[in-house]
Amino acid sequence: MSEADGLRQRRPLRSQVVMDDGQAPEAKDGSSFSGRVFRVTFLMLAVSLTVPLLGAMLLLESPIDPQPLSFKEPLLLLGVLQPNMKLQQAERLFENQLIGPESIANIGDVMFTGTADGQIVKLENGEIETIARLGSGPCKTRDDEPACGRPLGIRAGPNGTLFVADAYKGLFEVNPWKREVKLLISSETPIEGRKMSFVNDLTITQDGKKIYFTDSSSKWQRRDYLLLVMEGTDDGRFYLSGLMKGGADLFVENLPGFPDNIRPSSSGGYWVGMATIRSNPGFSMLDFLSERPYIKRMIFKLFSQETVMKFVPRYSLVLELSDSGAFRRSLHDPNGQVASYISEVHEHDGHLYLGSFRAPFLCRLSLQSV
Repeated sequence: MSEADGLRQRRPLRSQVVMDDGQAPEAKDGSSFSGRVFRVTFLMLAVSLTVPLLGAMLLLESPIDPQPLSFKEPLLLLGVLQPNMKLQQAERLFENQLIGPESIANIGDVMFTGTADGQIVKLENGEIETIARLGSGPCKTRDDEPACGRPLGIRAGPNGTLFVADAYKGLFEVNPWKREVKLLISSETPIEGRKMSFVNDLTITQDGKKIYFTDSSSKWQRRDYLLLVMEGTDDGRFYLSGLMKGGADLFVENLPGFPDNIRPSSSGGYWVGMATIRSNPGFSMLDFLSERPYIKRMIFKLFSQETVMKFVPRYSLVLELSDSGAFRRSLHDPNGQVASYISEVHEHDGHLYLGSFRAPFLCRLSLQSV
C-alpha cells in the first residue's frame, strides 16, 4: 500500500448528528409555523398602515386646488449659468442672532433688516439694536405670525427713513433715529373690494413721492407661502401708473430657479436671489409637479408644509441680470453649505449682502471674489 493510499484510508470522518425520524418533521413544522406568523404579522402591519392612508386620501380635503401649469424645459446650467462654488466664499454675519433676515437696506453705512420675529433691527459696528416692532408677541410659531407681523421688503427713502412691507400688517414708514413708526396703508384696507393677504415687497421713486408694492396673493398668507407656490394661481396683484397702467412687460422668462426679491446692481443691472432652483441636468420637483395637480393635492393631504420643505434642495443661486434681462453671471452654493434659502441680494460698498427668509444669519461676499 502506498503512502498516498494510507493517507486516504486514515482521513478522519466528519462528525455527523444522527436524529431519529420523529425530530426532522417537527423542525420542519416549526419553521413553517414561524413563516406563517411572519406573513400574518407583515400583512396586519401593511393593512394597519394602508387603511388609514387610503382613508386620508379619500376623506381628507386638500388645502390647495392647483391647476395644471406648463413650464418650458429648464435652461441647461451651462456657460454663464455653469455651477460654481462662489457663494461658499461668503462669510456669515450675526450667526444665530438674527431670525430670517429677508431684506436689507442701508442709510449711509448703517444697515437695517427685518426679522421673522417681527422686528426691524439696526446692524452697526457688529451690534444688533431693535428700532421698531410692527406687531405684538409672542413670535414663536407660524400661528403667531399674523399678530407678531413679518417684515419683508425694506427700502431706504430719500429723507433718511425706512419704508417697510409687512406681510400681515401693510406698509409702514419707520424713522430709525426717532424710533417712530407710521402706518401708511393697512392690509385691512380693501383694494378693489379685496383685502391684501401677503404684502411682500416695495420700491420707491427717487423723489420719494410714490411707492409701488406687491401683494403676492389675495388668498394665502405668508405663513402658507408653500401652499401659494404649489397651488400656482396668479391671484397676486400689482399696480402701475402712466401708459402701462393695468399692464405688464415681460422682462425675462424661464429662469433657472424661482426668484424672490430683485435689487439693483452697480453695473446697471439687477441682482436676483433664487429661493430654489430648477435643475437641468437633474430633477426639479416643482417642474415635475406642475402638470400633476392630483399629486400636489395628495401631498398636502398627508404632509405639513415643514415636512415638504425638507425635500426642497438647499441649492443656493444668485443671478446678475443686465438691464435688458440677459444673464451676466451666476453665483452658486450647490449644497447650501454657507448660504441657504436666499431671498435677496443687497449690494453695498463693494460687497454683496445675502438675505434669507429662513437662515439665522446674513451672508457677506466681496464683489472682487466673484
